Order: sequence, then C-alpha cells, then structure tokens
Amino acid sequence: MKDQIILGLSGGVDSLVAAVSLKMEYNDALHCVFIDTGLMRKNEVEEIKHLAAEHHLNLTVIDAKERFLSNLKGITDPEEKRKIIGREFINVFKEAAKEIPNCKYLAQGTIKSDIEESKKGDGFVKSHHNVGGLPQELGFKLIEPLRELTKDEVRKIGLKLGLKKEFVYRQPFPGPGLAVRILGEITEEKLNIAKESDYILQEFLRKNKIKPFQSFTVVLDSKSTGVKDGKRNYAYVVAVRIIDSVDARTGKVTYFNKKLTELASQIVKEVPGVSRVVYDITGKPPGTIEWE
Repeated sequence: MKDQIILGLSGGVDSLVAAVSLKMEYNDALHCVFIDTGLMRKNEVEEIKHLAAEHHLNLTVIDAKERFLSNLKGITDPEEKRKIIGREFINVFKEAAKEIPNCKYLAQGTIKSDIEESKKGDGFVKSHHNVGGLPQELGFKLIEPLRELTKDEVRKIGLKLGLKKEFVYRQPFPGPGLAVRILGEITEEKLNIAKESDYILQEFLRKNKIKPFQSFTVVLDSKSTGVKDGKRNYAYVVAVRIIDSVDARTGKVTYFNKKLTELASQIVKEVPGVSRVVYDITGKPPGTIEWE
C-alpha cells in the first residue's frame, strides 16, 4: 500500500483548496478529518459535511468537544489557548491516523500570513495553532502546499480548481475557532453567546447585502449593566467586528451605519447573557483581525 495522507479539514477556503488540490494528485490516499472541538460556529458541522460530499472528499468527523473544552477549562491566556488547541489537534490526528494503515503524512492549509505572524522574534504576533501550536515531535511528515501563498492567491487557485465563487470568498474562520473570540475562560454560557450573536450578525449582513472580508462577534470577559424587559440586566459585553482586507495581512474597517443600533438591540434581546454591544473600529495594524 502506498503512503497515506491525513488532512485536517476545517471548512475554510485554505484547507479545502489544499484538500481538493491534493486529491487530484493522491486520490484515495487522502483522508480528510474534521475535528469537532465544540468551538465551531452554529451549524458548522453540517455545512462541512455537505462541502466534503460536494467535492467527493473522504471525510471522517470526530466529536472531540468534551476533550477540548476540558483541556481549556480555567485557561485565560490567548497564547496558552492556541497551544493547547494545537497540541490536542495533533493528538486527535495521531489517534485517527492509527485507523489508517501506512499513514505517514499530515496535510494542512497553512498560508503565508500564518507563517509570518507565528515567527518568533521582533515580528511575532501570535501562535497560529497550525504553526506555533504544533509540538516539536510531530510524528508525521508535514505537507503544506499553500504555505508560500497569500489569501488572495489561494482564492484564485480555488476558482481555477472549480470551487464555487461564494465558497471561495467565504469569510476566513480561525483554526482555534471561537476560542479566540471568547476573552478569558471559555464557558458554556460564553460559547452560546458567541454562536448565537455571530449567527445574528451574519443574518444581518446577508439581509443588508454587506459582504466584508471578515466579520464576527467577540464575547468580552467583562460585564456591564443594561436594561432588558424593564429590569436590570448585568451581563456580558459583545463586540462586533466587520473588516475588509485582500490578503489578511492588513485590514480596515469600512462599514459603520445607524443600522448597527438595530443589530445591537437584536443581539441583546435575543441572546441570553448579553447586556451591551460595542463596535470595533480598529484596523490591522495596529490591531489584528482576530481579538486573540
């Protein structure tokens, strides 16, 4: 039997472009694995299953929610979160690879900005889970066909591979998932707030035909007093981030409209545990696109 490849499919454009391009070369030797960490967006698992079927990818879905969330319990430092997630990803991949005879390679959709931001030294920004989060003893030979490409270059390749335009230009989603969109300790309450508030935001953008490079909500590790149903509402603050970019290396905030007050009211009204919504106007630089 020829050497087999296990690929971490996240549902994002980078990992899917990597998967489709590798399938053209290695066909049945490619085994895609999606790890459900419990840190995904609402309805994400079903969407990923549909994508894999559409592109005839051999996909295994592993439910690892309890494992990831228990390892993240009590952790507040963003760098530590990323490294724990990177470590557990590899551990789960190793276990999955045992079920695949002669599996010697791990493929990832790592791109140039992941590498640049994870470099140690003066230019260090953060450890991407697929770069700085990887253990020294990996146990696999690594395949990263996109590591020298920027996001816009990956999208051009995706179109040439026949991927649908609406997916190719889908918003990026971080490998660590909602872990980097929840400040402080990750709890079930914060996870629910992150999923539900982001779902409302995406519906708002679709309704208003706004198509940013990236948009999401962030659950802050602080509470504020508000009023809900005529009563005091001391609950979490949610930040809304809507940013435009080409290659994820720089970005700017371009959307600010009075309709955002309607969005804020809807989130507070419909999502339990939220008292206030704020809007992030920070570009990249000086900020990063994600908050952690």
